[in-house]
Amino acid sequence: MRAPGERRAGARTARTRLGQAAEDAAARFLADQGAQVLLRNYRCRCGELDIIALCGEELALVEVRTRSSEAFGGALASVDAGKRRRLIRAAARLLQERPDLARLRVRFDVMAVAEPLGAAPRIDWIKHAFSCASRGF
Repeated sequence: MRAPGERRAGARTARTRLGQAAEDAAARFLADQGAQVLLRNYRCRCGELDIIALCGEELALVEVRTRSSEAFGGALASVDAGKRRRLIRAAARLLQERPDLARLRVRFDVMAVAEPLGAAPRIDWIKHAFSCASRGF
């Protein structure tokens, strides 16, 4: 019997595999739309940015979400205020480290990927999903 809060063996691996498949599908989708994927899985103390892509003259910082069900609002609803704050902080750190990217206009996008392990994942792409205009982006 597992202790409270303990995960069964393989649960983390399955979730990691699902998340990776969603990010791969999102990166392919962006490339198919003409975007240039510059970085994936940028990590810092502040948080993580799943995909950093050049979309025309804009730098798109893309949060990729997937959920096994649409209960509780689905993947898009899971980008709450706390998650947005972490994304904004990670973006600020990225732009401090990469002055070549800091000169670009920045936007935050969210992509919800349904059935990422299937033959044809469904992708909802919300451009300019949120902003942080007061922070100078």
